[in-house]
Amino acid sequence: MTEIAPRITVDAKIRFGKPVIQGTRIPVDLVVGKLAGGMGIEEVMEEYALTREEVLAALAYAARVVAEEHIRIVE
Repeated sequence: MTEIAPRITVDAKIRFGKPVIQGTRIPVDLVVGKLAGGMGIEEVMEEYALTREEVLAALAYAARVVAEEHIRIVE
C-alpha cells in the first residue's frame, strides 16, 4: 500500500489499484461522484462511514489531479 496524498492510498490488490480512502476500499472517484451527484458531505459520511476529513481529502486529491491534467487541443 502506498500513500499518494494525505489519507489517500493505492494498492494493486485493492480496487485494481485505484486511489481509495486510507484503511477502506472506498474509491476516491465514488466519493467525488456522490458529491457531484448532489449528496451532501454529511450524507456521504453517513452512507460510507467516513469522517469529514476523509471526504475532504478525496476532494483535495481530485482537485490536485485535475490541476495537474494536461489537455491537448487538436484542431
